[in-house]
Amino acid sequence: MKRSAIKKRPLSDTVLDSLEPELKEYRELDGNNLYFRVKPNGTKSWLLRYKKADGKWSWLGLGSYPSVRGSVARKKALELLEHSGNGNALQTKQSLKQGEIEANNRTFEILMTEWLQVKHQSWGTDTYDKAVKSIEKHIIPKFGHRDYTTITPKEWLTFFEYLQHDLGIFTQVEKLTSWCRSAYDRAKFQEKIMFNPLEGITKQLESYEGGNMNFVELYELPTLIYSIRTYPKRNIAIGLELFILLFPRPQELRFAKWNQFNFDRAVWEKPADIMKKNKPHAVPLPKQAITLLKELEQYKTESEFLFPSRNHIDKPVSDTTFNTVLNRLGYKGRQSPHGFRHIASTALNTKFSDKDQVIEAALAHYKKGVKGAYDKSTHFEERVPMMQWWADEIERMVAK
Repeated sequence: MKRSAIKKRPLSDTVLDSLEPELKEYRELDGNNLYFRVKPNGTKSWLLRYKKADGKWSWLGLGSYPSVRGSVARKKALELLEHSGNGNALQTKQSLKQGEIEANNRTFEILMTEWLQVKHQSWGTDTYDKAVKSIEKHIIPKFGHRDYTTITPKEWLTFFEYLQHDLGIFTQVEKLTSWCRSAYDRAKFQEKIMFNPLEGITKQLESYEGGNMNFVELYELPTLIYSIRTYPKRNIAIGLELFILLFPRPQELRFAKWNQFNFDRAVWEKPADIMKKNKPHAVPLPKQAITLLKELEQYKTESEFLFPSRNHIDKPVSDTTFNTVLNRLGYKGRQSPHGFRHIASTALNTKFSDKDQVIEAALAHYKKGVKGAYDKSTHFEERVPMMQWWADEIERMVAK
């Protein structure tokens, strides 16, 4: 939330959690000379304004948020002010420096970094890079700045349940919990902690069977499309229809840029850096997709992304955006953006049962073994009528 929306003080935990950063650092009064500081990078902390012995005002840091919650900061501030009111000098930042250094060395980010350095010796480069990318994406933004000795089992459980239910990344959660638990185990054997807060968490999380994302049956797709078309945010609705028509991986559409699309040639040229296997991939655009993309141009901003972030034009929308909309439409646990790939694959394999290599190319799957070593074709020309058939079939089902 914007700080202009603050209505009462002291600041509630809800307000503290949701306060948004601005271009410049700012401080909001909580009460009794206690201020809440928000930096442009999003980090938050507590500051106490006090008068020194020479009568000049100064600031004293009381800890970062959310490691230090509002109730703790207020109690700490009151004790310090009472202490100074009795003629005693407050601790300066210099005297607190050693304690801050010790606290900074206990952040979860440092714990994970040390553990990853150990694993790097035995893991392959690809495995290591994927683990680092996943940890930096999901774990570090939430717990990286926290003192790992203060993160409770309940906080971990709530967080991983959110990843399962709201993002639908069941397989990824299994890996993340394993990595974090191992990092805590290493700290336990180094006698940095007495117990592992992630011990037994796997039994408390849902297990996922099926190996793929949630998806509805083909006959249910027209009803889902109708729901999507009634969604009030038209640009996001268009995005979901593009998922159905072109069945890209979620990351590929989120990071899609306008310069990747050529309407005259009817092609979407996806660069290697957004692809799972780090190889470029061209997608034939059916007529219906081009119509949607031209409509989407009406919502085009200064950003180069088709679906830019609301707060940063140089970033795409959050990885939860499209999944959240499907949840709101009543498809929570039934359909995910990735699941549209499964629907398309089923329909194409039923219709084109003799063209499995072409279908695999349409899904940007790369062949393994001897066949993959010799067949370098992307089957682009063969995929043109296939993609148009799928778009026409969707249109036919909806009309029916």
